[in-house]
Amino acid sequence: FVAVASAAGLLTQLGAAPYSVTKHAAVGFAEWLAVSYGDRGIGVSCVCPMGVDTPLLRGMSESPDATMRVAGAAVTSAGPVIGPDVVADMVVQAITDGTFLVLPHPEVLTMYRHKAADYERWIAGMRRYQDALG
Repeated sequence: FVAVASAAGLLTQLGAAPYSVTKHAAVGFAEWLAVSYGDRGIGVSCVCPMGVDTPLLRGMSESPDATMRVAGAAVTSAGPVIGPDVVADMVVQAITDGTFLVLPHPEVLTMYRHKAADYERWIAGMRRYQDALG
């Protein structure tokens, strides 16, 4: 089973509450599946990239809605935007290796660790980042 979530499922997406909430749910569901069925031979991988060159990301960045443009800028300024082919190759490798968390942008793991280490600092930093973007 491959859940296509997003770094937003681990870190939160500025300017896009429904996207962020549903991606958090996708990560949680994938974790639940892995815990509940992993010992029964069902493999689960959860893909959490940041910026991937897709119509969704381009639409956010070019949106007439200012909040949506902030959401797009949050993604495109946080790290490199990669091609879907790169993500696909990583997913195939994760399935082969039996890896749960697929992070096409390795910096997501560093950010996730910072978030977990000091939630208050993380939230304050995200507020500053949001202010700087919009």
